[in-house]
Amino acid sequence: MPNGRRELYRSANGDAWYLCRGTGGRVCVEHVPNAPSGGRVSQVDIATFLARGAQGPEHQALLDTIAGLLEEGAPENSTHTQVA
Repeated sequence: MPNGRRELYRSANGDAWYLCRGTGGRVCVEHVPNAPSGGRVSQVDIATFLARGAQGPEHQALLDTIAGLLEEGAPENSTHTQVA
């Protein structure tokens, strides 16, 4: 995320969701609602975002983004412990 955030999804009504670093430096999802619905920006950590139903296209976009990052080239012989 060179510019600090990456757009995940933009709905037909103008709402947008971004993968970004929050104020504390942790990775989170930022929701920017359209102006008619108040336009108040909110941030939530990834686990909470996915736990909130995870059925919308914005949730699928986050999962697709994460999968794409994995496909881009983590070495197969990683030194990280695998979680089952």
